Amino acid sequence: MITVADIERALARPAPARSSDFDYAPGFRASNRKLRPAAVLIALVQGPGGLEVILTRRAAHLRNHPGQVAFPGGKVEEEDAGFWAAAMREAGEEIGLVGARKLGALQGHESVTGFEISPQVGLVMGDFHPRPDPSEVEEVFTVPLDFLMDPANMRLHRRGGRGYLAIPYGPHYIWGASARMVRNLAERL
Repeated sequence: MITVADIERALARPAPARSSDFDYAPGFRASNRKLRPAAVLIALVQGPGGLEVILTRRAAHLRNHPGQVAFPGGKVEEEDAGFWAAAMREAGEEIGLVGARKLGALQGHESVTGFEISPQVGLVMGDFHPRPDPSEVEEVFTVPLDFLMDPANMRLHRRGGRGYLAIPYGPHYIWGASARMVRNLAERL
């Protein structure tokens, strides 16, 4: 079973090079792209069988990535005092999460949509009862961390010459940038 101490030790080591949505389809990367800064929160919560990761299913009416599984997060705004502040602000807006202890950060991730995402890892302190904002989130759910960190649960798919990573979990299909950031954490551990 993976512990908070395991995660803190892994995140204290130097980060490898950033990952990208183009890792499995390098020929599709556009050159000279200006990436916008964004941050997501990989929020860990203590569950009955160990640590769990909080994920969301984005609202179906959204223009970008409708219905997809994602971490709470979004663009870094001018008023944010860094990536952690942006990730926490977004988690508060999207799912009502207001308290977490920062454990560290993963390497950046370049998204196909033009963002340089900084995944922030935090431990939710106390009881958390999600309050999803229906304008952004249709569902909040958790997945056991041990399941997500198991490479046997990760699948590489190819479609139209492009590749992407996916982690099926019950009715949920975690793929793309979210799955790649999960893999980054697994590789660090």
